[in-house]
Amino acid sequence: MVAREFNFDGLVGPTHNYAGLSYGNEAAQSHALQISNPREGALQGLEKMRSLMKMGLGQAILPPHERPHIKTLRRLGFSGSDQQILERAIATAPELVRNLSSASAMWTANAATITPSSDSHDGRLHITPANLVAMFHRSIEHPVTARVLQSIFPEGARFGHHPALPSSPHMGDEGAANHNRFSSAYDQPGLHLFVYGAQAFSRDGAPKRYPARQTREASEAIARQHGVKSALFVQQNPVAIDAGAFHNDVVAVSNGPVFFYHEQAFADPAALEENLAKAAPAIDFSFIRVPAAEVSLKDAVKSYLFNSQLLSLPHEPGMTLILPMEVAETPSAKAYVDRLLAQNKVIGAAQYLDVRQSMRNGGGPACLRLRVVLTEAERDALGAGVILDEARIDALSAWVNRHYRDRLSADDLRDPHLLDESRTALDELTGLLGLGPVYDFQREAD
Repeated sequence: MVAREFNFDGLVGPTHNYAGLSYGNEAAQSHALQISNPREGALQGLEKMRSLMKMGLGQAILPPHERPHIKTLRRLGFSGSDQQILERAIATAPELVRNLSSASAMWTANAATITPSSDSHDGRLHITPANLVAMFHRSIEHPVTARVLQSIFPEGARFGHHPALPSSPHMGDEGAANHNRFSSAYDQPGLHLFVYGAQAFSRDGAPKRYPARQTREASEAIARQHGVKSALFVQQNPVAIDAGAFHNDVVAVSNGPVFFYHEQAFADPAALEENLAKAAPAIDFSFIRVPAAEVSLKDAVKSYLFNSQLLSLPHEPGMTLILPMEVAETPSAKAYVDRLLAQNKVIGAAQYLDVRQSMRNGGGPACLRLRVVLTEAERDALGAGVILDEARIDALSAWVNRHYRDRLSADDLRDPHLLDESRTALDELTGLLGLGPVYDFQREAD
């Protein structure tokens, strides 16, 4: 059955700010407490979606989350009206409020792990939202993420949902940012490569500077949940994690049979390539291993060269890299891309997009999207209007311009009007997308 890949991009939220919350994410930490522009960030994201859609790619959207998250403050002992809870938390626990105001759900590569129906034993598309336990501000995301995905992909004959793994570091799961799928074509059976940072019950081989957020045991559990037919598990090089590659998608990206990655992404890249080829002999793999002598790990992390989107465009013989502008501004990365395009027949083009508002918080083009392979029947079975066209992007852009601020600082999180502004915007958004009451404040009102 013919299938097509859709990029489900996350929309930057109304409380997008630079709090520097993500330990191990050097871009986020280096921009901590700077002034953000939520409106610009959301519009940059929508223009990215529009650009890819114009290239002929399937494009969809996932909504931001409700922030600041009052329900979590209630769970932590604050009481009173929503405004009273927020005021009391700001007065006594401002760092907590910064965590609960993060718009990090915009990076939907961390939202979930998806297994296409062609790759599962029961022939359904399977979804597990990531528990994101490594960072407190992200660990609260998965209940709403699950509701959103259940609204879009109704449970039943075509779609299967699984709860997030137990909220323990031993089962730390960061979603598709540590997952690659290889195939000859989107509608052909695929081989799943799960990348982990450490084993749950051993410190052997773990990074020394920064935490390993994904465990092997979590990846194995998801593969079991989904009934994945063909999977390999490989450890990310701890040297890469300690250099700031907190997720594998900071040093590797795949598409179809192509794997574009830094030579220090994995401890033994030659063995990995051999194992992939043995596990899926029907796939004609193309490995593009970038030498550290040409692009250092430091420059790879700085530029987000590998946090790009590697895409197969309709009617184009070679693949296209969608890169952040920071690659063009990093001499070693830009020089490598230029050489690659001149010498390589597999990747034939590169486009540079401005997603600086996301990049300053440590998320590039690949972070902003969750890849979902859908058959035509599955596309017709979706339960919400999240597939984009020009009219819907125009409507969303107008919505952003109505509701988003163009300046937000850490001190602005104290503004009691921000909560009301965000809720008003999100309530309207669920109507635009036909999602139903997915947010806590909507469900509590019911």
